[in-house]
Amino acid sequence: MKKSIFTFLLLIVAATCLKAQQYPAGNGAEMCSYRKSSGSQLVEKSIRSANMKVHSFNVLKYSINIDLVNCFISPYPKGFAADVKILFSVDSTLNHIVLDAVNSSLVIDSVRLNGVSWTHSANTLTINLDRTYNAGEQAEVMIYYKHNNVADGAFYASGGFVFTDCEPEGARKWFPCYDKPSDKALTDITAKVPVGVKLGSNGSLRDSITEGNMIKYHWVSRDPVATYLTVLTARKNYNLDIVNWTNPNTSEIIPIRFYYNPGEDPTYIKSVIGDMTSFYSAEFGDHPFEKNGFATLNSDFAWGGMENQTLTSLCPNCWGESLIAHEYAHQWFGDMITCETWADIWLNEGFATWAEAHWVENQNGSATFKNKMKGYANTYLTSNPHWAISEPSWAVTTPDVNTLFNYAITYVKGSCVVQMLRYTLGDDVFFPALKAYAMDAANFKYKNATIGDFKNKMESASGKDLDWFFDQWIYKPDHPVYQNNYGIYAGLNGKWKVSFTARQEIKPFLPYFQMPIELKISFKDGTDTLVRVFNSFNQQSFEFEVDKEPGSLLFDPDNEILLKQGNTVVGIDEQIPARSDFSLKVIPNPFNDFAQISYNLIKPAFVKVEVYNNAGVRINSIIEKYLSAGNYTEKLNVNDYKAGVYFVVLRTTDHTETLKIIKTQ
Repeated sequence: MKKSIFTFLLLIVAATCLKAQQYPAGNGAEMCSYRKSSGSQLVEKSIRSANMKVHSFNVLKYSINIDLVNCFISPYPKGFAADVKILFSVDSTLNHIVLDAVNSSLVIDSVRLNGVSWTHSANTLTINLDRTYNAGEQAEVMIYYKHNNVADGAFYASGGFVFTDCEPEGARKWFPCYDKPSDKALTDITAKVPVGVKLGSNGSLRDSITEGNMIKYHWVSRDPVATYLTVLTARKNYNLDIVNWTNPNTSEIIPIRFYYNPGEDPTYIKSVIGDMTSFYSAEFGDHPFEKNGFATLNSDFAWGGMENQTLTSLCPNCWGESLIAHEYAHQWFGDMITCETWADIWLNEGFATWAEAHWVENQNGSATFKNKMKGYANTYLTSNPHWAISEPSWAVTTPDVNTLFNYAITYVKGSCVVQMLRYTLGDDVFFPALKAYAMDAANFKYKNATIGDFKNKMESASGKDLDWFFDQWIYKPDHPVYQNNYGIYAGLNGKWKVSFTARQEIKPFLPYFQMPIELKISFKDGTDTLVRVFNSFNQQSFEFEVDKEPGSLLFDPDNEILLKQGNTVVGIDEQIPARSDFSLKVIPNPFNDFAQISYNLIKPAFVKVEVYNNAGVRINSIIEKYLSAGNYTEKLNVNDYKAGVYFVVLRTTDHTETLKIIKTQ
């Protein structure tokens, strides 16, 4: 029995190793998700609650001095001594500040400058200040502390390697801080290591001073950094190459640093990083930082990557183009503009996953891009855990990493939603609007954004209402399941008519998924035409008159609505009975100058009755209120209606009924 178990474990290990060897050339988003969701970095609970007003200050700068010398000496302990000076501005009157500092990792020795006393319990460091400060004032606290010799999933030291890995809330394990993505601050980090060790961090290298058998590295960020993107990466005998990219718009030279382990060869990615930088800069705005870089780590960081600001961490020998494209896109979406809360993670991972595919589109064309997006959609459809991309409660309570970094939802569904927004708006609107968002220095660049902020920016840039899009794709789970049908009819004078009815399965608590839809009508002479209409409601019908005989109709021929299931079949609308939950009627129908709507409610419900034209645009709202069970009649004011086809739609929470009506004159 023991032998069987041992053999089974060996098979698992072998399979894991094989998969790990294959990943460097594989899907960058999947590698990123796997790293973040399977790592040992767990969210630490503290005494804070949603109702506690604990953050009435704004951190401006973290100045960290850290002695890592002993971490490079066998047996490679994880303990070190450090101090951090925290400069902050006061947002409202306060006499104390509350910071995150995990008790099992950090021991606070003393607090100085404007701090006079402190308590450290339940992973929270409370510092009483020397006086009451008013809004607009600044103050500093100096904290002297030690990191225990413990493995905490945020600070790693082994075999001549030291690195940090902090997302979502691991920074609090190696320095006291306000550890939420909304409070970005400048960093100034001085680290002491033995001679022979190369150490990278955020920002630019101000100096490296050798003192005997030790060396001090001094890294300073030009731009604010979220705590989870703050990084230290160091090892003995690191290889270091630098590729300089010149910004064609400003002539600024941006060094891109490649730290890699002995035996690795990043030659290919060094050869394309300039083109990738140019492409992302053209699409999203100029490269945002004064330098950038990538560093491969050891087996403690066995999968994927982490987009630390200006210095991305990678798994050993993970120089694959897909992973680099994903993590590099984060420098714009995640680092330059950081999610305000963890409920806004789509702005990081959905965008980076889409950008990874967009890089493929640039390099290999639209067909390859569409295949990659189709693969993303298929992964979601087969692995959908049935929750929304964004859950408001995540803004207060950080979810577990398996939820936050779920590959099917956060990454691939997220990327598909970005692409469907592109389809909805069109390239001529989407790309300028996306760049306007990224380059909005007044509101977002080097700051934070919520999903609502992004929606509002895309609305203002495009001039379109997008509430419906974000509500159904971001804040609701799942996707539409279509049951469409179409018919072909001979008309008068050699004309032909094609009818199409859009139907979806109605599920409790889910909206009807509105979308622009494309229909390809193929003719018997071998030609075809593409029409685009907006589908606003269930059982919405469209009719098209054509000059030659059609042979078939294809719904969404280019798979623009990536997240969907179902089918479209040949049929005649009248052969498929309409729902009769409400016995919806319009009398007379057709009508000229008068019509009356009647319906029956078998139970109390919130009712909406609306009228849409044949293009799917709502032109009238008849009623929108809560009604008790009973029979109802409403007058339909038709004076402003032109002759043509219209649709009356009656909705409650769990039913929708649609009726085609015709005005004759």
